[in-house]
Amino acid sequence: MSPGAFAAHGADLARLGAQARRRSLAPRIGADFSSNDYLGLARSPILAAAAAAALDRGVAIGSGGSRLLRGNDPEHEALEAEAAAFFGCERTLWFSSGFAANEALFSTLPQRGDLVVHDELIHASAHEGLRIGRAERVGVSHNQADAFESAIGQWRAAGGAGQVWIAAESLYSMDGDRAPLDDLAAIADRHDAVLLIDEAHATGVFGPNGRGLAAHFDGRDNVITLRTCGKALGCEGALVCGPEVAIDFLVNRGRGFIFSTAPSPLIAAINRAALRLLVTAPELRKRLCDRIRRAEQIFAPLGAIANGSQILPLIIGEDARTKALASRIQAAGFDVRAIRPPTVPAGTARLRITITNNVSEAQIEALGELVSELQGASACAATL
Repeated sequence: MSPGAFAAHGADLARLGAQARRRSLAPRIGADFSSNDYLGLARSPILAAAAAAALDRGVAIGSGGSRLLRGNDPEHEALEAEAAAFFGCERTLWFSSGFAANEALFSTLPQRGDLVVHDELIHASAHEGLRIGRAERVGVSHNQADAFESAIGQWRAAGGAGQVWIAAESLYSMDGDRAPLDDLAAIADRHDAVLLIDEAHATGVFGPNGRGLAAHFDGRDNVITLRTCGKALGCEGALVCGPEVAIDFLVNRGRGFIFSTAPSPLIAAINRAALRLLVTAPELRKRLCDRIRRAEQIFAPLGAIANGSQILPLIIGEDARTKALASRIQAAGFDVRAIRPPTVPAGTARLRITITNNVSEAQIEALGELVSELQGASACAATL
């Protein structure tokens, strides 16, 4: 290998370093105010027992191949059948991650000559699927339903004749705000469009039995939803939920599904147990809701954006100050991360505070006291 084979890569890393944006992996430290393990199930003894029971009955750890070869395990099919019944849709298809599911969904279902109108803040995985897909795409202003309708009208007026797809998250991961789903569904009906709803951060937390904010759309023939298993469910993977024909098309045409080794049958068994917990242990959601209400009482007066969700962003603005505040908070024993551009728009660097069942109300209150102290110290320093 040439000594300069990675010279360009090294130069790019150096540029990231000069911009204070070079990433590195760090261990978990302190009380959990940064994970997406909203219900606190990732270390649940109930799920651990489900894993042990699955191993005892002979469930395999590895699948051994893609689903279309020998990798299709009864546990995969059981999970998909139980999930379809739980979410009230015709069929589901399980992927190894939300990123893999979104990439396959957006690169496979919309066809050449179609249009995908998406919220500008939709997940990076959806953008990646659109990038490698064949449909036209246009991003519109965040949570502005009229912008979706306007984009469709302009495309039709310019001669667009294909299928229209409308894409949004039900609950946004960096702002904790909700999409105008009823308005988007009405637009989809008016324009014979398909509505794609990413329920990653709502699944397990909101809706009847934790079915999400889009639960009332399940079973409609023009709605496809994505429910991740690696956040509130405490496991991993993602379920695409929708009409039979859409799922069958993904099985036959979705390259990310066809050519990937199937996810672990053992994890499928644990995911089944997690879905059942949503029904049998409603106290998990109640506990989380109580913590969310307490957190909003504490952090809203400190400037955090409170949208009634488990995600409370505290916008700082300037990158270096945000990173410095996060470092001081982590040093005090609270795992709060700085989220900076390009993950969020320039000038909106923030502390992303997530509320989970992994922390107590006392810890929430202690973090609030620390943030208040740091804000006061920062204000005093600014006047010197």
